[in-house]
Amino acid sequence: MLVDPAVLDDFELDLMSQDFRVWPVHSVPTFVDAPRLAFQIRRSLIESSQGRWSVAADWTLVWITFGERWLDGDEPIPWTAHEALWTKLADYAQYVRYNLGLGGVPRLSVPREHR
Repeated sequence: MLVDPAVLDDFELDLMSQDFRVWPVHSVPTFVDAPRLAFQIRRSLIESSQGRWSVAADWTLVWITFGERWLDGDEPIPWTAHEALWTKLADYAQYVRYNLGLGGVPRLSVPREHR
């Protein structure tokens, strides 16, 4: 997804309040050359939009992940989580560009603190 940098901080905080995480691709530590990856994906998205997203050519490429609230063990992310995300994205329609659908990276195993 492409996000207008002018609203990125507010966008991230707003999504965090709904237990979504925003990851700017250019700074993802699991990739050797994350800035290059972000450039390539952004360029691909802009080109595939056939001019509709030209305003977003310099916007920040982000991935959004679902937080703990949305997880149910090894079960897939529920539709209610996707609906909540799409509803929130609609609030930012003029500041984001994305292709509606399901996709992304496989779930990563993250160590959890025991309380």
